[in-house]
Amino acid sequence: MNVSVVILAAGAGTRMKSHIPKVLHKICGKEMLFYSIDEALKISDDVHIVLFHQENVIKERLLCAYKQAYADGALHFHLQDHAHYPGTGGALMQGQNAGANAKKPFCYQYDEILILNGDMPLVCSQTLKSLCQNKAQIVMSVLHLQNPDGYGRVVMESGVVQRIIEQKDAKESELLIKDVNAGVYKLHKSILDLYLPQVGNANNQQEFYLTDVVFYAKENGIEIAALEVKEEEFMGVNSKIQLACAQEIMLQRLREKAMDQGVIMHLPHTIYLESNVTFSGECIIEQGVQILGDSHISDSHIKAHSVIEQSIIESSDVGPLAHIRPKSHIKNTHIGNFVETKSSTLRGVKVGHLSYLGDCEIDEGSNIGAGVITCNYDGKAKHKTTIGKSVFVGSDVQLIAPLNIESNVLIGAGSTITKDIEYGDLALSRVAQQNIKDGFFKFFSDKNEEKKEQ
Repeated sequence: MNVSVVILAAGAGTRMKSHIPKVLHKICGKEMLFYSIDEALKISDDVHIVLFHQENVIKERLLCAYKQAYADGALHFHLQDHAHYPGTGGALMQGQNAGANAKKPFCYQYDEILILNGDMPLVCSQTLKSLCQNKAQIVMSVLHLQNPDGYGRVVMESGVVQRIIEQKDAKESELLIKDVNAGVYKLHKSILDLYLPQVGNANNQQEFYLTDVVFYAKENGIEIAALEVKEEEFMGVNSKIQLACAQEIMLQRLREKAMDQGVIMHLPHTIYLESNVTFSGECIIEQGVQILGDSHISDSHIKAHSVIEQSIIESSDVGPLAHIRPKSHIKNTHIGNFVETKSSTLRGVKVGHLSYLGDCEIDEGSNIGAGVITCNYDGKAKHKTTIGKSVFVGSDVQLIAPLNIESNVLIGAGSTITKDIEYGDLALSRVAQQNIKDGFFKFFSDKNEEKKEQ
């Protein structure tokens, strides 16, 4: 669409009570601001982010996540002159460094300008598109709420917006209004050019309000169209409580999307998914499962209370109570309960229970017994274990990396393996067992004598 998008992300977010910038708090593993940017980029190739509070931290994160969009000229950054021009209107002004143009808007590629907030992670591009398709010079989003506390009130007559009042500046009678400003606007560039420089800060907060642009336009006979929107999409996140509410809504969207793709979920409300998780084929996800990061699950069964982090699971069954940690690739494999993997590739393997497999590669047909551990860290560096095809590793074996175990190898239970094993070998490393006659009675003889004396 031929629209420029401005995302306001300059606020301090003091109600979050956190050293982390408000817009970088995560919902389902993804920063709040990133949701707004992603939806904006679906409808525009001219997206502007206005920053102030911890702007270097936010900008660094954005440049890392949106490197290509920035290089292509689709993403731009502006620093609000918060000292001289605070508020939502001030966020659109060039600031004192611009001299005589201080109160004029930034330069945009298109004539239609969409303004939204960086703390609205639930807004969808389709709704933004509806705002932009309205031909009115000013279109604003409006919510009808039973409890409008915290929102600017919208005064309407016959369905037409008359003015917007910030809650901090509202009279007692105006606080009873239930139509509220959802905070997203579409304006023609000419409106900003003409009325933004007229905005002052003669209000209780001494801030420059974007809503005053709407007021001045209305005073000059420009009709303001209103688009009623869903509260679920346009809720702002200003506290940890609202963060949790937004995450629950996003989780439900992610679960429904997965089930629409054919995933079976047992007790879906107990399943936690992050935004970048993908599924393909026929998958079953049982209750209490967490799937995090850029994980991909294909034709697999993830059993109850397992955790999958940043990993690929293909044609496998995992769990219950398994932990697949980052950079694991599990294919055609059975992983049972209390098995942990990390940075490991397993192809056609059986790992029944109670094992830790880190920094290893195990080939098809191999069986890993209970209690097997790859000892991959020597206190300074991590080392790799490679296990070939059709290797049988007995229970309670410690594999001291680095190790190369070739195919068709048998390792006896209880062994500590410190050397490479060649094709076809049997490896054992046990101390010879000794059975001491009447050892039990000799060991406890002192205690038995004490009991006799008593």
